[in-house]
Formats: sequence, structure tokens, C-alpha cells
Amino acid sequence: MAHASRKAVLTAIASNFTVTVIKFIAGAGSGSASMINEAVHSLMDTLNQGFLFLGLRESEKPADQLYAFGHGQKKYLWNLWSAIGLFSIGAGLGLAHAWHSWEGLGQSHLVEEVTLLGFTLSALWLNLGVLAAAFLLEGFSFVVAAREFLRRMRAEGQRNPFAYLLEADDPTLVAVVLEDSAAMLGLTLAALGILLTAFTGHAEYDILFSALIALMLGGIAFYLGFVNMRFLTDIRDTEAEEVFREVVEAHPEVERYHDLRSVIIDENHTVLVAEIELREEAMVAGLYERIQMRCETILDQLTGKRAQDTRYQQWASARASVEAVIARTEEIIDELENCIRERLPRVRHITLEVEGVARSQPDDEDHVH
Repeated sequence: MAHASRKAVLTAIASNFTVTVIKFIAGAGSGSASMINEAVHSLMDTLNQGFLFLGLRESEKPADQLYAFGHGQKKYLWNLWSAIGLFSIGAGLGLAHAWHSWEGLGQSHLVEEVTLLGFTLSALWLNLGVLAAAFLLEGFSFVVAAREFLRRMRAEGQRNPFAYLLEADDPTLVAVVLEDSAAMLGLTLAALGILLTAFTGHAEYDILFSALIALMLGGIAFYLGFVNMRFLTDIRDTEAEEVFREVVEAHPEVERYHDLRSVIIDENHTVLVAEIELREEAMVAGLYERIQMRCETILDQLTGKRAQDTRYQQWASARASVEAVIARTEEIIDELENCIRERLPRVRHITLEVEGVARSQPDDEDHVH
């Protein structure tokens, strides 16, 4: 999962960096407000995806003395800084540039020809050519991210991409998909602004669509900030808790559970804790033979008259009883944990505390939640 996200991020960084350079060249040469804001958009995308990459790299570090459950949540922190900082800055710069362009409407807004490397080109065709090249590059990045996004959506049994966008547990992949989608929309808005200005002679269209691009950046910042804040506030893993309930209810030696809690560390790591009570009838039935066998083993290890001494026999019986109960309790906990991890591998840390042994009655109430 992390490898696929890394591939999507690196692909997006390479394509957006290339697009940023050519957009700035075209925007500076033609004076198009839409093209300049698209260049700012691509620059923010590039820097943001650089932050996403740093977050992925940091999140893969193992647990240490300071981070008992690993560095997984650093990914959300880098994503949050990126969303709130870079996209807010990008939106602010874009709106500021649109405002300055609006104030300068009395002056020449779009030039008709641009000279680059000794070649004279039509400003309109230069802008449209750059947008077309950007569409191809960013379209490729979008296809890479969208394929991984759809693969995970189907693997989780989801059908609606828009609904899954709100529920996906990998904010890095969500960020790349949203940014690439917004990039395609931004290119469309920029093209509309440039074409309408060229056909009507009114620069207001170019400025209007440049402002829309900036507002779109602000909307992305807000949404990505919300997504990552969700995972930084000890959100519960409801799917893991439901799996725990099903496993406990199916186990013949567990009577009930209490105080079930979970915390999502990252999309690959959930911590789950609970208290359980064991069922007396089911558990005690198989203990007698275990105790007898363990008692005989302990007595066999004694030498001479000790094995015949009543006090040692009582001690061996008591110790065998304790060891048998502890051993069976540990086996039950291992059975529960293994079953949960088989069904949901991301539940990597499980802490189950045995509160005692409860007598099961036919009219007992349902499990305590």
C-alpha cells in the first residue's frame, strides 16, 4: 500500500514540476492571469507532493524509544502542514494576482506575440500548447493515482468513487487523486479564460477564471486539512471493533467483553484494547485433565520421599492448577488475537485483559458494550 502511494506521489512530483516550469514561462511571456495562477497551482502541487513524500518516508520508520507505535502519524502531520500551508498560500497568491490584474485592466493585459529562444509565437497558441502539454503530463499522473485508488476501492467492496473519497483510510492517496483532479479542472478553467478573452477581447474573463482557480486551491486546502485532522484526533477503528465483537461472540470460552476501544495510528496500524470475562462451564470442563497431567509432571521431578510427602503433593496440586488456568487463559487470548489479525491485519497491537470467570446463565443479558 505504501509502495503504491509512493509511486503515485513520485509520478505526480515529476509531472507537476515539469508543468510548473512551462506554465511560468508561458504566463510571464503572455501576461495571462489564468496561466500565472495555473503556474502557482502547479507549484503548490509540486511542493505539496514533496511534503507527502517526506511524510511517507517518515511514517515508515519503525518504533523506537520516543515513538512506541512507530512514526505512522507523521504522515498525517506533513499532509496537514502541506494542505493548510501550501494550498492556503497558493490560494492567497492566486487571489492577490487576480486582484492586481483586475486593477490593471486599463493597461494592456494580454500580449499578442511572445519571443522565446529567438522564435516569435502567438501568445494564444503558446498558452494553449502549454495547457495541452500540461494536460497530457498531469493526465498521466492522474491515471496512475486513479488506478490505485479504484483498485483499493474495489478491494474494500465499495462501488461509488465519490463516497469512497470520503471514507478512504489513506489520505496521501486521496490527496494525490484530489490534486490531480483539481489540476485537470484548473487547466480547463485556464483554457476557458484564455479563449474567452481572445475571442471577446475582454480581459475580465481571464481574470475571473484565474480567481476561480485560486478559490479551488483554497477548497482543496480545507478538505485535505479536514481529512488529515480526522486521523490526528484518536479516531476509532469501527471495523476493527466490529471484527472483535464477532470473534468474541463466536468463541465458546468467552462470556462477555467490556471497555472495548481502538485507535487508528495510520491506515496500516490499529491499536485495540478490551476486557473479557471467561465462561466458567466451557473453560473448567477441559482443565481437570490438564491439572492432573501437570501435577504428575511436577511430582515426577521431585526426588525421594518428597514425592510421597502430603505437603508436597498439595503444593504440586495447587501449582498445577494455577499453571493450567494461566496457560489456558493465554491460549484463549492468543486464539482471539490471531483470529482478529487474520481477518484484519492492520490490527497490529491488541491488549486483552481477563477480568475473571463468569458463570453463564440462560437468561443472562446480551454482551456488555
